[in-house]
Amino acid sequence: MYDRILVPTDGSDVSAAAERAAIAFARALGSEVVVLAVGQPRLPAASAEAAMAIDPGLDEADLLAAANEHAQRVATAAAAAGVRCTPIALLDYSPAEAIIATAEDRKCDLVFMGSHGRRGLSRLLAGSVTQQVLAESRVPVLVMRAGHPPGHPAP
Repeated sequence: MYDRILVPTDGSDVSAAAERAAIAFARALGSEVVVLAVGQPRLPAASAEAAMAIDPGLDEADLLAAANEHAQRVATAAAAAGVRCTPIALLDYSPAEAIIATAEDRKCDLVFMGSHGRRGLSRLLAGSVTQQVLAESRVPVLVMRAGHPPGHPAP
């Protein structure tokens, strides 16, 4: 049913729980996993003198290295579980758009991702990558909420 599953990761505990569940799910189905880690560069801001307040390229190498580390960690776990895995690390100002594009480009039939489960004002202030993926993806999305492992419904 699901031959290729995209598993986005940001290296958080919530992502780690979703990664483990996605690998187990893929193993049970005999699916391949594509793991995606997106480093999100900061947007440049102009100062009063019209000069750059921050150098947007200053930490891009570090962001990409961290994203690659996250993706490789998941690939190693997948390999240990006997699941084929393709790790991808990239930089993008919009992780949600990168997830959606990767799902389509790699012909994934499912996106399996974690969510912090923020509500109300904290969700509005922090934004929600998961919410944007749910709203805009043409590929089905399975969301695992923080603190609620599969088979244990949220209160």
